Amino acid sequence: MSASRRSVLFMPASNARALDKARTLPADGFIFDLEDAVAPEAKGTARDMAVAAARSRGYGRREVVIRANGLDTPWGLDDLDAIATSGAAAVLLPKVESPAAIAAALTALTARGAPEAMAVWCMLETPRGILAAESIAGANPRVAVLVMGTSDLTAELGARATPDRRPLAASLGLSVLAARAHGKAILDGVHLDLDDEEGFLLACRQARDMGLDGKTLIHPKQIAGANAAFAPSADEIARARRVIDAHAAAVAQGRGVAVLDGRLVENLHAAEARRVLAVADAVASPDAVAANDA
Repeated sequence: MSASRRSVLFMPASNARALDKARTLPADGFIFDLEDAVAPEAKGTARDMAVAAARSRGYGRREVVIRANGLDTPWGLDDLDAIATSGAAAVLLPKVESPAAIAAALTALTARGAPEAMAVWCMLETPRGILAAESIAGANPRVAVLVMGTSDLTAELGARATPDRRPLAASLGLSVLAARAHGKAILDGVHLDLDDEEGFLLACRQARDMGLDGKTLIHPKQIAGANAAFAPSADEIARARRVIDAHAAAVAQGRGVAVLDGRLVENLHAAEARRVLAVADAVASPDAVAANDA
């Protein structure tokens, strides 16, 4: 799987046309949604369609994730039963508020033959979920990604959806801390106003600057903006190479610190530069290039 998760597109699993169209879209990943985007009467059909799409393996190196309904709903257990052997890279659990929810899901998945390689993604979209973010991130090695449910969270906080998203700053910051403390990835929530491109790009830049790895999306028109915002620029790539070279030269001379353009370069800067190049390499992989040209 690609290490890049700049853009992860939610798709209603009940929409066959959307699932097929996804094969040509330049997103880094897809979440086939069985929860919010699917009406109760369509849950069973959506489940079958999501599993069939995942099993087709027609999405290249893009991560395919299926969002299940919660285990406290009539559909949750059947969802996990089907997802377990679907071939999806991960299952996304909604409204996770404690490690117990992850343990229950993993017990169900294991009983139904899910491979150890199937990861668990956790949505943080309630105040309890945010306050438990650290224990959720560290609950199990199979927890790979935290996904911010900013729309539900805003509503549950009784907050306002402001352009600067200041009411969410504390929640986003705590969640980033939790993710990084346990070596997990973290994705920003969706931007609901499809006509507000400026606001969407602002949210992408804000999330990037806060340390999030990418953004979840609700429409293909948002993919290009997210990909650009969360990918290293040409200047950033060039500087990363210079930082690595400068640090390597200093180490070869028995020094732990270099000076580049008047600034100190230490091991932590070299490590960050290597991370930048790793993301750039993932973005430029043959499959990613083909997808971006689609």
